[in-house]
Amino acid sequence: MKKKSLALLTVALALTTFSFAQGVHLGFKAGANMFKVDGKSFKDEFKFGYNLGAFAEINFNQKWGIQPELLWNQTNYRTGDNFDDLYPGGKSDVEGKLNYISIPLLLTYRPVKVLSLQAGPQFGILTSQDKDLLGETKEAFKSGDFSMLGGAQLNLGALRAGARYVIGLSDINDLGNNEKWKNQGWQIYLGFAIL
Repeated sequence: MKKKSLALLTVALALTTFSFAQGVHLGFKAGANMFKVDGKSFKDEFKFGYNLGAFAEINFNQKWGIQPELLWNQTNYRTGDNFDDLYPGGKSDVEGKLNYISIPLLLTYRPVKVLSLQAGPQFGILTSQDKDLLGETKEAFKSGDFSMLGGAQLNLGALRAGARYVIGLSDINDLGNNEKWKNQGWQIYLGFAIL
């Protein structure tokens, strides 16, 4: 009986919250990442990756709202020519891949109906990484990431098209304090609101 009451209360709270919003939309999105790991032991080049996930648009009025998302993000990188000098046993000039589950929470401002300006934090959970960066099974990257995002989105009916810049604020280096590594780069995407 308690589980049913809790479920009904949760549904009632959700409906109440959404009723105060001017509009709620749910959808899916996919796109490309042009990311790099910023640090002196990595090549200063953006590498192509992917993003895929779902979003919700919760509009408080005609101008303001929030857009929470749940994304799978891929960051590709290439170590520099001196990686093995900085990290003995490390592999220089090799490509690697980081996969994250990312949760952006964006504040949205719409100066006109078809354009949304967005900014906010993103929390990332590392789900997989190449483990041969040091020629052994030691993981080189921390399990979490915190970033800030800023960008714009076109709202053309149910179609969403956008671009944003992601700048990492947390150090993702798990090998010590030789240097700080941070994710950064561009995301472009297409999405479709289904509700």
